[in-house]
Amino acid sequence: MGKVRVLFVCHGNICRSPIGEFIMKDIVAKQGLSDKFHIESSATHTDEIWNGVGSPVYPPARAKLREHGIGTEENELGVSGKRARLTTRADYDKFDFIIGMDSANIRDLNRIFGGDPDKKIYKMLDFTDRNGDVADPWYTGNFDATWRDCSDGCHGLFRHIIVDVKYSDILSDSDEYPNDDGLESNDGLERHDGLIHDDFPRG
Repeated sequence: MGKVRVLFVCHGNICRSPIGEFIMKDIVAKQGLSDKFHIESSATHTDEIWNGVGSPVYPPARAKLREHGIGTEENELGVSGKRARLTTRADYDKFDFIIGMDSANIRDLNRIFGGDPDKKIYKMLDFTDRNGDVADPWYTGNFDATWRDCSDGCHGLFRHIIVDVKYSDILSDSDEYPNDDGLESNDGLERHDGLIHDDFPRG
């Protein structure tokens, strides 16, 4: 069975990209679509990888996830086992969407992959109504701003995917479809024009 494959990327893979990874995992889980997605995150540099072993999610980032009900005992989603890993050239062929957090990440991704011939590389805020970079909270200390940017970007990315006919065959063989009222429908109808209308909540 095919999956929509998403990779979130930042410099060290301990703050911004794990926040993106686990927000997206939470979104698809709550929509009953976890089995239709493969979601990971990775680093462009080895700052948080020591002798082949990556650092865990940065504690303030993990605390911000818990504040929003992610990484808790009831909704763990793999947060405790997440370790930083390096983005490799092979990742380009493995993922449909490769989401960098800022302009430096995008430059690094193009360097690692030798370009972007299939137009898979995006910035997180490309999926929002504003431009710019997701600031690194390692330096700013502002995890609220990082959460807002990552949440808005992930919700925008999810909307982008579910209304794209390219992914309808993967998504629409689910037994559950959100209908126009945002409720679950099991009418058994085949849907070839995207999974749902653009009524997914923002942020």
